[in-house]
Amino acid sequence: MDEPLRISDPGEVVAALPGLLGFRPHESVVVIALRAGGRIGLTARADLPPGPASAASAEDLACRVASADPVAVLVVVVSEAPDEPDRPWAGEAGAGLPHRGLVHDLVVAYAARGVPVRDTVLARAGRWWSYDCPHACCAPGAGTPLPGGISPVTVAAIAAGAVVEPDRAALRARIAPARGPAAEVCAEAVWRRGIEGAAGREPPEELIARALRCCRSGRTVRLPDAEVAAVVWALTDREVRDRALALTLGEDAAAAETLWTECTRRAPAPLDAAPATLLAVSAWLRGDGAMANVALERALSSRPGYRLARLLAAGLATALPPAELRGLIADVVGRAAG
Repeated sequence: MDEPLRISDPGEVVAALPGLLGFRPHESVVVIALRAGGRIGLTARADLPPGPASAASAEDLACRVASADPVAVLVVVVSEAPDEPDRPWAGEAGAGLPHRGLVHDLVVAYAARGVPVRDTVLARAGRWWSYDCPHACCAPGAGTPLPGGISPVTVAAIAAGAVVEPDRAALRARIAPARGPAAEVCAEAVWRRGIEGAAGREPPEELIARALRCCRSGRTVRLPDAEVAAVVWALTDREVRDRALALTLGEDAAAAETLWTECTRRAPAPLDAAPATLLAVSAWLRGDGAMANVALERALSSRPGYRLARLLAAGLATALPPAELRGLIADVVGRAAG
C-alpha cells in the first residue's frame, strides 16, 4: 500500500497500522519505510523479542526495511507492558517506557546503514508516546490519545479488498487446514485421484476453468471434493501452475483468489503448496501483503523447498511493488504458453 500520512502526527501512523498490516498488531515492533514526500513504503512487523535477543531482531528488521531504500523510517512499538523506571537511561527523554533497549538497538542498526529514524513511538492502551520527547505529554503514565474513528489508510485497504483481522492468528485461520469428517473425505478423494491418474480425463486448463466458474458468484462456495482433487493435481504440473498465474491478471482475478483459497484450505499437504502460492500472488497484487505473507508461510511449511514460493517470499521481503510483480508474472505466463 502506498498511502500518504501526516508524519508530523505519530498518532495518525499508529491508527493506520491495522490497514497497513491487515491485522491489529499485539506485542509487536513495526518499522515503516518512508519515501520522498512522506509516503509509506515497506511496512515490516516482528514479535517483540526477549531482552537478550533485541539486537539480533533489530538487525533483521534493519536489513529487511533498508532494502527498500527509504529516506527515513518510523519505529512503532505496540505493547501493553508496564513502565520500567529503573533503567540505565533514567535521565533521558522517554525514560521508563518499556522496550527502550530494543528501540536503542533499532536506532543503532539504522544509523549503521545511513537511514535516519524519524521518530520512535510506543502505542499502549489507546494512547501513544514518543521515546524521544522530553515533554510532560510523553512522560510515563501520560501519553496522547490515539485519533478516534477509522484511519483513512484502513478505509483504503478495505476498499481494495483487504480484510482487517483482529490479529495475525485470524489471518492464518482464514486458510487453516480444514478439519473433521468432511475434510477427511475430501483428502481421500484427492489421494484417490492421484492413484487413479489422469488418463482419459479432460485437459488441466479445462478442469481449472470449470472450478473457476463455480467461484464467480462472489459468495462463499464449497467446491465438490472431486473439483478440489482435480485442481490440486492439475497444479502439480509446473507449466499448468505457471499458466494459472494468468488468472491473477485478468477479469477472473477475484474468482481465482476464491478458488485458490478453497483449495489451500482443503488440499492435504504437500498438495496445498501450489494453491497457497497462487493465493499469495492474488493477495499481493491487491496490495494485501499480510495475507500474501501468511499464504507463503503455509506453502513453505508444507513444502520448504517449493521454489516459486521461496522466490516470491524473497520478493515480498524486499517490498517488490505489485506493478513489478505483474510484469514478472506476464513473463512467466508467456514462457509457459510458449
